Amino acid sequence: MASFLGEELVRVMRAVITGGAGFVGSHLVDAALGRGWSVVVVDDLSSGFMDNITRLQDEPRFEFIEADICGKWTVNGQVDLVLNFASPASPQKFLERPLETLEVGATGMRNVAEMAIAKGARLIQASTSEVYGEPLVHPQHEEYWGNVNPIGPRSVYDESKRYAEALLGAYHRLGLLDVGVVRIFNTYGPRQHATDGRVVPNFVHQALSGTPLTLYGTGAQTRSFCYVGDLVRGILALADLRGEFGPVNLGSQEEITVLELARIVGDLTGTQVHLAYSELPADDPTQRKPDISRAQAILDWKPEVNLREGLLKTIEWCSANALPTRAV
Repeated sequence: MASFLGEELVRVMRAVITGGAGFVGSHLVDAALGRGWSVVVVDDLSSGFMDNITRLQDEPRFEFIEADICGKWTVNGQVDLVLNFASPASPQKFLERPLETLEVGATGMRNVAEMAIAKGARLIQASTSEVYGEPLVHPQHEEYWGNVNPIGPRSVYDESKRYAEALLGAYHRLGLLDVGVVRIFNTYGPRQHATDGRVVPNFVHQALSGTPLTLYGTGAQTRSFCYVGDLVRGILALADLRGEFGPVNLGSQEEITVLELARIVGDLTGTQVHLAYSELPADDPTQRKPDISRAQAILDWKPEVNLREGLLKTIEWCSANALPTRAV
């Protein structure tokens, strides 16, 4: 896509964002449009919501294609960058669709990669801290190979992402594709709906509705929660660094227990916290914190929004927004 500015031809960057109607994907759409880019979203709405992108329907630089990346789909015209965020990401979602989740990391990943190759585009793959499984190294650095149960219930997501990394690594070594991999740690923020099933939206919506907060196990397991705006900055920083494969960890250094998180949410919502204990899910990691030395070194990136600040923004959004209606 190009336009004339006097005598000069100005080329507008065009990005394809798969899963762009989802939580992180929709924030990437906003950031890309904010840079002046043209954006094409490809999403089958199996875990994303039209409510996340409806406001953009009259934006001339925005296009939506409803499609499953594992099926037949195409994007016409110029493509400069592909951001692949098409996958269920919460345990609730990927456990509901285990076979589809595995296929997204295999067939879907290959379809996206081949499209990027055909267009001569750089590809950024959304991988995950789940590739480290139940880590025996803490904090987790990118050289750590992980400790994943390949036949456990969570393996459908873990191994889907690990296979996708292996596939992209092969394309990269063959010199066929300019690709970068981000390993995303626990992320939260506006547009993460109550139906998502992850701990921050669970706690926030439960606190706002006056119901007990569901605590799995004792709550002693730790997580490091990164605000979505910080994550998006890191993703685009890697996108800008052509030729850099990574992988690169993106996440917060604020490690807390899930029980501490429940108390903070109660404090920020002004509610008295009551806990409802439930059995810890199979293979739920006991510790999760990234080593972000590589991100700091090559991307000049680190989180800027602290947990309480980010949670306040999330609580404000949840208070102002009813649950969306999923498009069918």
